[in-house]
Amino acid sequence: MATENKYNSFNRPALAECVPELVATARGDKPATLVIAGGTLVNVISGELIPNMSIAIQGSRIAYVGKDVSHTIGEHTTIIDAKGKYMAPGLLDGHCHIESTQLTVTQFAKAVLPLGTTGGFFDPHEISNVLGLPGLRYMVEEARTTPLAAYMQVASCVPSTNPDLETTGASFGPEEVAEALKWGNDVIGLGEVMNFPGVVYGDAKMIGEIQETLRAGKIVDGHFTWPADDWRLPVYAAAGVTGDHECVTKEDVVERIRLGMYANMRQGSAWHDVAETIKAHTELGLDTRRMMLVTDDRSSESLLKEGHINFVVRHAIAQGVKPVTAFQMATINTAERFGVARDIGSITPGSCADIILLEGNLADVNVQMTIAAGKVVAENGQMVANWQDYEYPLEARETVHLNREITEQDFVIKAPIPEGTVSARAIQVIENHAETKEKIVSVPVSGHEVRIDVHSGLSKIAVFERHKGTGNYAVGLVSDIGFHKPAAIAMTVAHDSHNLVIIGNDDALMAKASQVVVSMQGGVAVVTEDETTPFPLRIAGLMSAEPFETVAKQSSAISQALYDAGCKLNNAFMTLSLLALVVIPELRLSDKGLVSISPDGIKQVPLFV
Repeated sequence: MATENKYNSFNRPALAECVPELVATARGDKPATLVIAGGTLVNVISGELIPNMSIAIQGSRIAYVGKDVSHTIGEHTTIIDAKGKYMAPGLLDGHCHIESTQLTVTQFAKAVLPLGTTGGFFDPHEISNVLGLPGLRYMVEEARTTPLAAYMQVASCVPSTNPDLETTGASFGPEEVAEALKWGNDVIGLGEVMNFPGVVYGDAKMIGEIQETLRAGKIVDGHFTWPADDWRLPVYAAAGVTGDHECVTKEDVVERIRLGMYANMRQGSAWHDVAETIKAHTELGLDTRRMMLVTDDRSSESLLKEGHINFVVRHAIAQGVKPVTAFQMATINTAERFGVARDIGSITPGSCADIILLEGNLADVNVQMTIAAGKVVAENGQMVANWQDYEYPLEARETVHLNREITEQDFVIKAPIPEGTVSARAIQVIENHAETKEKIVSVPVSGHEVRIDVHSGLSKIAVFERHKGTGNYAVGLVSDIGFHKPAAIAMTVAHDSHNLVIIGNDDALMAKASQVVVSMQGGVAVVTEDETTPFPLRIAGLMSAEPFETVAKQSSAISQALYDAGCKLNNAFMTLSLLALVVIPELRLSDKGLVSISPDGIKQVPLFV
């Protein structure tokens, strides 16, 4: 992986450029820059724990691994005593959207490096849906300034599905994909192909994007939510899609692996899938070499309180996976899936020196030190390295464009009858899952308007287009939010088109919440009759430039405000941010209306039944 950048002191030259110095160090003619001595090696290649091993490093890469590396030590070699510690490859996240942490890449790196994450495969389709190719380039450029082995994917679904169903800030097709794939080896492939019906039924745009990726010799990532035994999964795989994170059952894992795909087992903040999916190994005995542990989306709150991939590895071990096997699923398996195992994913000669030292029981995944690109970057849970911050331009910080101020009248739902009750579709939220259900509810009508109150168990949901000032908006119903008093939340974090979404049970509070978010040029606001809790996200309406700890505190305040209003969903904000995602079953709302997602396809449906 070559990511040369003039602002980056953590450059990762390609292996070909390093061979002379690595060989000279390995034979003892050139002193190592760093030696890690006398630890227990977690060998994810052989699946062994090997005691009394040492590692000699030259610059950013490993030169020698063995029982005795004394011949590589010179006068200026830094030596780290690893006696009593485990030495493991740095952890890799095989599927992650950095924007969903509400952090910039810089602050994300500072949050996860002390936790043992040294790299990952990131799909910036959130910022791409807002800013297009420039947004993707900003994140690629910023990632290159950090110590992370950060591989970016080109967003495949901008928009996520048929543009007739929603409005986004940009549009990608085969030409845009082909252009971005030329930016460097660290642009690794095509991000999750959420428009899986388009692939299966031969949509020219989706097929063209996949073809451009394959012609570039890069990978195609997947997102398939039809049932595991659906006849169309092999059709999807035939297109060259080789991995999928939408596995929620052991059967999902089995069917994907049998087709040669990688099954990503996800443990995010708001969706907890590892306990079920890992049974494909622990109960059914499937080989784990095509199983990966991923986060998908973890909030800054979760990073602070629970951790990142270290948390997922620990959780997998708790489900009965052997520790070495769990480490494989977050290191070498991931590197092999993306074709970069020569550079990352193991502690072997020639590989990048991304190494973590762990104390205590290996199953506890207690990271004491993180080394990235041959440099110590974190110790005892704290960053010890720093680098120059990346500056996002003004166009990335002014992305909320409405054609007028939103008022409480915008949230009125006109009914087809003047008085009585009427049946309507509501989006039913399911805790800890990305999918929703379509729920038919009976709602009271008075004066040709739908009436809800705090005791009905229902709230309104509205989506306002915020990219182009079109004036498009739609209003629907949502259940199982839990508000027990007048309350509203507004947010520009609304996967994947990231329009302005407002949820609440009081029209005036919904209008106020929207106005707060617009005034911040993006972010989140929870409003009750007593209090307003803001969370500014100025960069694309998705990310904050504030330090990680500040963002985590602000995110936690939103969670607490929702909880105080009665919304006790686990990681409620992240769950609510998915209610406009029109590619995950069963019912969603876009700026153009209600969208039904089923095995029969994706289509608009009316509110009233």
